[in-house]
Amino acid sequence: MSKSLLIVESPTKAKTLERYLGKDFIVKASVGHVKDLPKNKLGIDLEKRFLPEYRVIRGKKKIINELNKAAAKADAIYLGPDPDREGEAIAWHIAEEMQQDGKPIHRVLFYELTQKAIKQSLEHPSPLNKSLYEAQQARRILDRLVGYLISPLLWSKVKRGLSAGRVQSVALRLVCEREKEIQAFDPEEYWTIGADLEAGVDKQSHGPSQGFSAQLARCGNKKCKISTGTEAHKLVDAIRSLPFKVTKVEQKMRRRSPAPPFITSTLQQEAARKLRFPARRTMGVAQRLYEGIELGDQGAVGLITYMRTDSTRLSQEAVAAARDYIQAEYGKDYLPSKPVAYKAQKAAQDAHEAIRPTDVKRTPEAVSRYLSKEQLRLYTLIWQRFVACQMAPARIAQTAVDISAGEYVFRASGSVIEFPGFMSIYVESQEDESNGGKAEDRLPELHEGQVLELVKLDPRQHFTQPPPRFSEASLIKELEELGIGRPSTYAAILSTILDREYVTLDRQRLKPTELGLMVNNLVVKNFPRIVDVDFTAKMENSLDEVERTEFPYVELLEEFYSQFQKSLKSAESNMINLKTEGWPTDLKCPESGHPLHIKWSRHGPFLACSTYPDCSFTSDYERDEKGRIQLRTDRATEEVCDKCGRPMILKSGRFGEFLACSGYPECKNTRSVGIGVPCPRQGCDGQLVERVSKKGRRFYGCSNYPECNSLFWNQPVAKSCPVCHSPILLEKKLRGGKVKWVCPNPECKYEADDIPENGSTGKGEAG
Repeated sequence: MSKSLLIVESPTKAKTLERYLGKDFIVKASVGHVKDLPKNKLGIDLEKRFLPEYRVIRGKKKIINELNKAAAKADAIYLGPDPDREGEAIAWHIAEEMQQDGKPIHRVLFYELTQKAIKQSLEHPSPLNKSLYEAQQARRILDRLVGYLISPLLWSKVKRGLSAGRVQSVALRLVCEREKEIQAFDPEEYWTIGADLEAGVDKQSHGPSQGFSAQLARCGNKKCKISTGTEAHKLVDAIRSLPFKVTKVEQKMRRRSPAPPFITSTLQQEAARKLRFPARRTMGVAQRLYEGIELGDQGAVGLITYMRTDSTRLSQEAVAAARDYIQAEYGKDYLPSKPVAYKAQKAAQDAHEAIRPTDVKRTPEAVSRYLSKEQLRLYTLIWQRFVACQMAPARIAQTAVDISAGEYVFRASGSVIEFPGFMSIYVESQEDESNGGKAEDRLPELHEGQVLELVKLDPRQHFTQPPPRFSEASLIKELEELGIGRPSTYAAILSTILDREYVTLDRQRLKPTELGLMVNNLVVKNFPRIVDVDFTAKMENSLDEVERTEFPYVELLEEFYSQFQKSLKSAESNMINLKTEGWPTDLKCPESGHPLHIKWSRHGPFLACSTYPDCSFTSDYERDEKGRIQLRTDRATEEVCDKCGRPMILKSGRFGEFLACSGYPECKNTRSVGIGVPCPRQGCDGQLVERVSKKGRRFYGCSNYPECNSLFWNQPVAKSCPVCHSPILLEKKLRGGKVKWVCPNPECKYEADDIPENGSTGKGEAG
């Protein structure tokens, strides 16, 4: 009996497909890419029209041999990597390495791993898509040209290990420019005046008085603008004795429609807001849900459709299933008269469906016992969004009331959800949303001419706020709106600028590091076109044109490189060297009076006199809230250098505070700052010290690292556990400011609300 070979990317996906296909197919996995450009050289022949030099990736020769052995036993070969540019490149490279002369090679696209979808894909294979492959190849070559040719400049002029990417540099620029906006922002004072009012007794219902609040909106015929406390209190004095009367009541019913089903970018944004998932984590979990989860006796099942898409389109079959579910579970009032369709974005390629569950009947509750906690949270989000998108709009009753007090007009508003519709299952979050989509307070029944009783006037001081730093969600949204990158690239962009330590997460916000600011300054000054938002967006459009066979990819590369080469030659001679020359600042050297420059060493940035070696003055520095550079004053400590005997001083670095010898640069000894708690590991004489991870998270480790790898994410205290006698307890901070003290011993369940005194026990005392 003849067999066919099906090759996909991941072993998990192969396992899922194997269950559906049975004995007629041999299913193998390439485990990602099998070929790529070489790591140790450019790998692009600039003299031969950008001919790429692809090589089999180290360690993949064995996999290719296994694929060829399997192909020898098959009559036909089906290539089923992911249905996008990256997957097409993998399929193309596998085909190039297949040594099966004469055997047909087909391309199959799996948008969801269900029995019906798999069967349809195999019944309708296609040839390899050359234009899709060339679009991926063009992107790969562009990224290699930028990264491979700019990065060595940064190594020589800043430090080794840095990188500049065609798209990541634009993302870094956006973060840095937002930081400059924040630093340049000058807050302006303004005041508001609120009135606490009572509607009095309702004569019809004889109910009690009802209180509500209104805000001063107009002074005469003008909008009230109150700049100072003096103005505010003068208005309060003028208004306090005036009668308050309702002059206008406006009521209307507003319909709120559900959000469209997820595409890649909106899934990443919503997972960041609701679940606090980084983009890379979201995509990793989604990939697992797409490739297949073991559901007991059902075996491996793909739970969601392909997660890299820019289309909000849904299949008729999926919509019909959702409508059946809604009617059965919620009733006809929650079901629109006809299916809901959503318009795709202008730049959407619309190649795949939106992200949705493969079977709406597989509710989160039904599959919860098979999923990890993070898989269940993401699946729930996708399932709820999909069902909600086909539900009836919510109806929200809104009331706006104008209240006059002489020539002054106060305004009160409120809304009540009269019919929840889709909101009964899912509400899309917004950036910095604090109320979770809840309705506003209900106003009492009011009518025109009604006299109100003033309870209190409340003047309040406010200040205008600067634009917020980007979160991962808002940066993805900004990149998408600007046309920078594509759905499959956002997670990699964010991961790169975080991993390279160009930005750090500060309370879930992206803040540029000093290294990020310096790299951005150098790249913007020397490669302005590379980091230009419009240019990068046009390049993305050009890559789409390559995919649509509207633009030869070699011409795209030639146009790009002709300009890039000029900038590269200029930068080689003109880019500031932070190791020697340094970046100029406005500060003057306190010893020579000459300008101070920012320089870079393996320990990080520092200030040095521009006349070095004539003047050897150096200093650490810090930036104030406006981004202005200031000399940092080191703090003396009682610690003594164990190498030269000089006093140790307290310094601050990118990973927090540390002790450094005051004899620097003659003595370069440094050590971490202890927290006064000995390392609890038996036989270790180290002290626990506070450190900061690359992601900006504080932790506590042994000063003898790497010999001792004791590590704690919660702050240790030198108090022994009354149950197991561990020498330390950990301070675990809970929501609402509460604290518990827990034992670090995983076999001991001790915890207490207070630090125990000698001989006391807490809630976890063994009985």
